[in-house]
Amino acid sequence: MSIRFDRHVQHVRMATHGAIFNIFLLTSCTDVYFYDDLFTTESAAIGMFYEHEGMVPCRASLCSVMLGSPQGTFCYRSRRTMLPLSRIAFLACLSMTLLTSKAFSEELLMYEPAPDLPGNGRRVVLVAGDEEYRSEEALPMLGKLLARRHGFHCTVLFSLNEEGVIDPDARGNIPGLQALDNADFMVLFTRFRRLPDEDMKHLVDYVESGRPMLAIRTATHAFAYERDSESPYAHWSWDNRDTWLGGFGREILGETWVNHHGGHGSQSTRGVVPDAVRKHPLVRGVEDVWGPTDVYGIRDLPEDAVVLLEGSVQEGMTPEAPAVDGPQNAPRMPIVWLRNRPLDNGKVQRIVTSTLGASVDLNSEDLRRLFVNTAYWGVGLEEQIPDRSDASLVGDYEPTMFGFGSFVQGLRPEDHRLPEPDNSRH
Repeated sequence: MSIRFDRHVQHVRMATHGAIFNIFLLTSCTDVYFYDDLFTTESAAIGMFYEHEGMVPCRASLCSVMLGSPQGTFCYRSRRTMLPLSRIAFLACLSMTLLTSKAFSEELLMYEPAPDLPGNGRRVVLVAGDEEYRSEEALPMLGKLLARRHGFHCTVLFSLNEEGVIDPDARGNIPGLQALDNADFMVLFTRFRRLPDEDMKHLVDYVESGRPMLAIRTATHAFAYERDSESPYAHWSWDNRDTWLGGFGREILGETWVNHHGGHGSQSTRGVVPDAVRKHPLVRGVEDVWGPTDVYGIRDLPEDAVVLLEGSVQEGMTPEAPAVDGPQNAPRMPIVWLRNRPLDNGKVQRIVTSTLGASVDLNSEDLRRLFVNTAYWGVGLEEQIPDRSDASLVGDYEPTMFGFGSFVQGLRPEDHRLPEPDNSRH
C-alpha cells in the first residue's frame, strides 16, 4: 500500500485480491464530477471516492461512495443516480463491492506500469483467444514487457470456461471486454470467436472509434458467425459474403484467412525487412526475425497498406534452415503490414497486422521489439522509439509449441501475475 497526500485529497492505493484499487478521501467536496477517469470537487464536506482502476464503469456494484451530508449519512453515487444510505448500508455496499471486485479481478490479468517510462498514462488491453497458437501464453508475456519495460498499463483478457479457467476452446466467453472502453491501444489475438452481442459491442465500439491496434496471426479470422445469424455483428465473421466481404479481417486489417502458404509444421518463417521501409520507426532495431510457424497466404492488401516484413519460407523448422527455392518465395508474402485506415471523419486509424506471432515465434527478440515499437507508434509515441527498444523478457517464458489441444490446462488468469512494481520514486 502507498499513500500520497494532496491538498484536498488523501489518496490511498492498495492491492486487494490481486487487483488494484484507488481510494480518494475527499476532504473538501460535496460532489464529484466525472470526466472519464478524472474527477473534480467543490464545496465543503467529507467524502470518499472508490474506484477499481481501469474498470470505469465496472460490473455490478463497483461504485463511488460519498460521505456528504451534515447528518453523517452516506450516499451511493453512480453515474446516473444519488441515493441516501445509512452507515450500515454503506458498509454493506462497500463489502459487496469488494466481493464483486474480487470475483471480477479473478477474470482479469493486470500489469501495473513501472514509473518514469514513455508509456505511462496509456492503457493497453490484450485480448487472447485462439485454440492453436497459444495466445494465452504470448499475450501475458507481451503485457509484462509493455508494462515493466515501457510503462504501459496492461490488462490481459482470456477465453475462460464456466469455472474461470483459461480455456482456448471456450469460443463464446472472454470476460472483461469493457476494459476496451477506456483503452488507448488494443492487441487482438483471437480465432473464430462467437461472442455474445453485449460483449462484442465493446470490441466493435473500440474499432469503430478509430483507436489503434495490433492484430496477431489468427486475428485475420478473429470471429466466426453462423450463416443465418441475426447478430448485428454477423458481418464481422471471417467468411462474410454480404456487408463486409471477408469480414473484420478483410475490411479492417486488410486480409482474412486464405491458406497456409508455407508447409504447416514443416516449413518455418524468416522475416525480411523490405528496403523501402528500412528507415520506418516500426522496424527500428528489427534485424533478425524467425519463427517456427508457417507463412500465411495473402491475396492482396489495400492501397494504404505498407509491408513491414515479408515472409521467407524456410525449408525446415530451425533458424538455420535455408530459404526455399522456387515459387513459394517468388514473390515473398507479406507477414507484417501497417494500415493508416481512412475513417469517415477524415482521420486515420493506425493498425498493424502480423501473421507471425505464435507464442513460440515470440522467442524472437526482434519480433518482440517490433511489437513494442507498434505500441509506441499506435499511441503516437513514434518519436520516442529508440534505436533498439528494450524487448528483454520479464520473468520466465517457456512457450508451448503450437497445436490444437496442446494448451497448458488448469491455469487461471492470476497464475500469470507479477509482483507490484517498485514505485518508491514517487
